[in-house]
Amino acid sequence: MMLLSLRAAPSTRPPTPVSRPVRGLSRLARFSWLRCAEGISLWLAMVLMLFVHPMYAEAGPLEAEQPGQLYLIDHKSAWQEPALVLDSRFQVSVSGLLAQTRLTRTFRNTSDRWQEGIFVFPLPGQAAVYGLTMTVGERRIEGEIQPRAQARTTYQQARESGRKAATVEQNRPNLFTSRIANIPPGEAVTVELRYQQPVAYRRGEFELRLPTTLTPRYMPGTPVSSPAGSWQAGWSVPTRQVPDAPEISPFTVLAEDVNANSHRARIELEIDAGFALAGVSSPSHRLQVSVDGSRAMVQPEAGPVLMDRDVIVRWQPVASQAPMAALFHQQWQGEDFMMAMVLPPATTGPVLRRELVFVIDTSGSMAGESIRQARSALLRGLDTLRPGDRFNIIEFNSEAHALFMQPVPVDSRVLARARRYVQALDASGGTEMASALSLALAGQAPSDTGNGLVRQMVFITDGAVGNESALFDQIRSGLGNRRLFTVAIGSAPNTHFLREAARWGRGQYTAIQSTAEVDQSLGALFAAMEAPVMTDLEVVWPVGTADAEPARPGDLFQDQPLIQVVRGVAPLGEVAVSGQLPGGRRWQTRLDLASAAPGQGLDRQWARGRMDALMDHARLAGEQPDEQGIVELSVRHKVMSPFTSFVAVEKTPSRPEHSALDQERLPTLLPAGSDAGMLRYPQTATLAPLLTALGLLGLMFALAMAMLSRRGV
Repeated sequence: MMLLSLRAAPSTRPPTPVSRPVRGLSRLARFSWLRCAEGISLWLAMVLMLFVHPMYAEAGPLEAEQPGQLYLIDHKSAWQEPALVLDSRFQVSVSGLLAQTRLTRTFRNTSDRWQEGIFVFPLPGQAAVYGLTMTVGERRIEGEIQPRAQARTTYQQARESGRKAATVEQNRPNLFTSRIANIPPGEAVTVELRYQQPVAYRRGEFELRLPTTLTPRYMPGTPVSSPAGSWQAGWSVPTRQVPDAPEISPFTVLAEDVNANSHRARIELEIDAGFALAGVSSPSHRLQVSVDGSRAMVQPEAGPVLMDRDVIVRWQPVASQAPMAALFHQQWQGEDFMMAMVLPPATTGPVLRRELVFVIDTSGSMAGESIRQARSALLRGLDTLRPGDRFNIIEFNSEAHALFMQPVPVDSRVLARARRYVQALDASGGTEMASALSLALAGQAPSDTGNGLVRQMVFITDGAVGNESALFDQIRSGLGNRRLFTVAIGSAPNTHFLREAARWGRGQYTAIQSTAEVDQSLGALFAAMEAPVMTDLEVVWPVGTADAEPARPGDLFQDQPLIQVVRGVAPLGEVAVSGQLPGGRRWQTRLDLASAAPGQGLDRQWARGRMDALMDHARLAGEQPDEQGIVELSVRHKVMSPFTSFVAVEKTPSRPEHSALDQERLPTLLPAGSDAGMLRYPQTATLAPLLTALGLLGLMFALAMAMLSRRGV
C-alpha cells in the first residue's frame, strides 16, 4: 500500500480501478504458494512416516524381522565387541576307523559384570558326543546326561541361584548349543566336550574333518510366535517349517569384529593308522607333520588357526599296504561289539548311458568363492557327458529355473549353450531348495520310460538350510529309481545334510574345499557314477541274532567301503560279505573274527547308529519317534541324542545376590571365501534412527503450522 500511495502522489486523480485487481492477484498467488507448501510438507511427513517403521525395526528386537530369508547387514551401526573371549583346542586321537576328540572351550570374561555365554557351534555330522566337563579354577565338575527338558531345568535353576553351570544340547545332528552361566568378571570358565566320529575312507585315502564355523542357514516358512520362555540365541524367528530357527541361527561376524585373541583354535592330531603311512596332507591348512612308521603327529604350521573354515586332514597308506578289510573288537559292560570294513574289488563295468540332471545352488549363501567352485564343478560335470546321454540344468535361489523344459539329448550345440548358461550364473536371494527338488524330480520326458538310461542327479550346494527333515522326506518320496549325488561347496558346508541326502538318495557324497580340488574330487565322483555299483549287499555274522548298524547296507560305488558295527558277536568264527557285481556276477569274501584288532568307542558308534535308525524309521512311517527308547539308549551309552543333553553344575553359589547377570550370544566367524553380505551382526538396543526420524517429522509439522499461521495474518 505504501508503494501504491507513492506512485499516486504526483497526480491528484484517485487511484484507478486497475489497482484493485492487481492487489487481489497478489493475495491469490500468496494463497496458492501457501497451499502448495502445506501440501509438500504433509507429503514429506507421510514419506517420513513410511521410513519410521523400518528404522524402528532396525533399532528394535530381531523378532520383528520376517523369516524365509537371510537378513543381510553390510554395516555395524549397533555392533559392540563381545565381552567374552573364546579359546578352543582340539585334541584328536585316531585309532583305526574312529577318531576320539577332546574339544576344550574357554570362555574368558573381559567385562566388569557377571556373564552368561551362549555359543552355537558345529560338530561332524556323525559325531557321538559322550562327555562334558566344566573346569572352574582347580575344580573339575563332570556333567551328566539327562532328558532335555530336565537338563534345561537343572541349568536354569543353577543359573538363577548364582551357581556356575554349563550345558550342551543337540539342535541338529551336526549343530549344538553350549550355555555357560555365571562367568565372573575378569575370570574364565572352561568346558571340555568329548566326542568321537568315524574316519572317512574313499579311493585309498582316509580323511578327517573338524568343523569350526558354519554358513548362515536359510529358514523357509511363515513366521510363528515363540513359546513363552523359549531359549532364543540367534537372528532368525521361528517358522512353520523351521520352528527352532532361533536356535540354529547364530550371528556371523568378521574376525576383526571380535577380540584379537578370540575365535582361534589349537589343533593337535595323533594318528595311529595300523599300517605304514605314505603321507599326510590338508587342502585347508598348511601342516607340520612328524611321521614314524604307522604313527603321525599333526598340527597346523601357523599355530592356532582362525575358526573360519573346516580343518581337513588326509592320510594315505603305502600302496602295498592299502587295506582291503579291517576288523575291530571291543567288550563293554559284558557285551561284545565288532566293527568291520570291507572294500570290494575294483571293477570295470560298461560305461552307462545316463539321464543326468545337475541342480546348482545360486542363493546368497553361495556368494564369493562358493559360487566359483560351484560353476567349476558344474562345468566339469558337463565335460563327462557323452553322445547318447541326456541332461538338464536347474539353478535355484528364491525360485527354481530349468535351462530346458525337460532333459535333452547331448550334442555340441546344447553343450555350448549350457556352458554359457553356467558361466553367467551368480549368487543372490534365498535358498528354496524344495522347489528345486520338485522341479528336478518332475523333469522326465514321456519317451524316457523304458529307454534304458540310468537316471542320476548331481546336487551342488553348501546345504545352508534349516528344514533338513522336510527335504529328506521329499527326497525319499519323490526320487523313485534315480540316484542322488551331492557335492558340498565352500569352506564350512552343512556336511550332515549333504551326506544324509546322498544316503537317502542311494548315491555318493563329495566335498570340495577349493577350486583347485574340483578336477581331482569330481573326476573320481563322475568316474564312479559312470561305472556300475555293487548291489544286493549281504553281511552274515556267525550269530543269527546279531544286532547290526546299519542293518541293511546300501549300494556301493567304486572304492567305497562297507562299514558296519554289530553288537553281540564275540571274536569267534567268520563274517561273510557278498554282493552282485556288474553283469550279475556274485562276489563274496570271508573274514576271520579272531584276527580283529582292539577297538574303542564301538559301543558308542553302535548306539549313535541305532538312534539314527529309530529316527529314520519314524520319518519313513510318518510317526513320532520312540522318544523313550532313544532316551534309554542315550543314557545307557552316555551318548547325546535329540532328546537328551549334558549338564554340569557347581554345588556352591558364587555370584552375589545383588549382582546382575548379563547374557551374551557369541557369534561365529564368516566362513572363508564367503561374500561379506552374509554378515549377521547382533543389534544392541539403540533408538537413534527412530529419534532422528521423529525429530524431522516434528520439524515438518512445525513448518506447516508456521505457514498456516502466516496465512491467517
